[in-house]
Amino acid sequence: MPHALPDLHQLRDTLLAHPEQRVAMLEAAKTASLSPANSHTYVSSPRPALDAALASARQGLRPAGPLAGLPISVKDLFDVAGQATLAGSVVLQGAAPAAQDCPAVARLRAAGGLMAGRTNMSEFAFSGVGLNPHHGTPMNPADAAVPRIPGGSSSGAAVSVATGAAVVGLGSDTGGSIRIPAALCGLVGFKSTASLVPTAGAVPLSTTLDTVCALTRSVRDAVAVHEILSARPVRPAFVPLSARKLAVCRTLMQDDLAPEVAQAFERSLHTLSQAGAHIQDIELGDILDLAAINATGGFSAAESWTWHRQWLARQGQDYDPRVALRIRRGADMSAADYLDLVQARREWMARMARQLAGIDAVLSPTVPMTAPPMADLVQDDSAFFKVNGLLLRNTSVVNMLDGCGLSLPCHAPGKLPVGLMVWHAAMHDDKVLDVSLQVEAALASTPAAPALH
Repeated sequence: MPHALPDLHQLRDTLLAHPEQRVAMLEAAKTASLSPANSHTYVSSPRPALDAALASARQGLRPAGPLAGLPISVKDLFDVAGQATLAGSVVLQGAAPAAQDCPAVARLRAAGGLMAGRTNMSEFAFSGVGLNPHHGTPMNPADAAVPRIPGGSSSGAAVSVATGAAVVGLGSDTGGSIRIPAALCGLVGFKSTASLVPTAGAVPLSTTLDTVCALTRSVRDAVAVHEILSARPVRPAFVPLSARKLAVCRTLMQDDLAPEVAQAFERSLHTLSQAGAHIQDIELGDILDLAAINATGGFSAAESWTWHRQWLARQGQDYDPRVALRIRRGADMSAADYLDLVQARREWMARMARQLAGIDAVLSPTVPMTAPPMADLVQDDSAFFKVNGLLLRNTSVVNMLDGCGLSLPCHAPGKLPVGLMVWHAAMHDDKVLDVSLQVEAALASTPAAPALH
């Protein structure tokens, strides 16, 4: 279902027709950013940037560029000139301010984005849940009655966009850190092929898997922001949905779905079929090999241990214990283990590419659940790691594939958000975005069916 708040395109069109609305838009973003809904969203307030932009707007200045001077939040993973990059930690407190913007921030700024606030995140981006014991955890705005997790690691980025404080949330995705919060908060999150956007100036989790990307309120916004971040145009194929060859992965990705996720997913497939899409089942049995491939710890453990080992030796007590535990798994990996992992992944990717040949995109539930209540996961390690594993299960397949994937909302109005993931292998980004535009349009144009029981 479309997001209740206007997307970037709508706001930009309004400014073109009514430039005097800029002050009201910035005031609304400022009010949202300071509201209780965003009490743990930011580690650095967006207020100074918004106040400066408001002063300029009142003088009649009109920022140019595709982002039109609208507020963009920046995950606390990225260098912004003059600000310290802490990656959601306390370990890096006292770090020198960045000398320059990282490439992603520089590109957004050059496109007219207003860098407004550094957003909270899972410490060092190492969790799909979104909890942060140092700075508090942003609450999922989808449920005002029950505090629920926002998803991570780009937790604050998602909440900033979902509440209206920002129109775009810059984040990262190593195992699902853009698509998971998109699914749980009712947003669009696009993870591109990793090599398309520079990762320089970002604190690394896995140099192999890290991807710089963003959260938005619509697929067309995701296309526009990806064009900015990747510095290249997206080229749509201009073919109807009925000419698309779509596949549904039945291996692993639909195991243990919450009933509301299964209902939303099947309802979406029915709607797409009614709109003319050709959808076939595909097994992709090689997905089951990933458990063995990653048995020694995987890329994130090995590569994060390389970056963190000296910090852990000096300040291990200052880490989130759950994050430190996962990083330390990399200490037990040998050079042979790592090289075996690299080779096994290369061979696995080749097998998967052969199975995906001739398919335009694969459709899967982004995550197998709606956002669970936060309280149990804060207190219970076993519950936390179980939920974290389930949240990462589907999305991390795309990262291991070096692929691209987009999560878009597919839930019925009044229900907790559910994400539909459109995905493929590396360098199929334009096709995934093109199909996602068509999927979003088809789901939006069909009246929501009543919930199945």
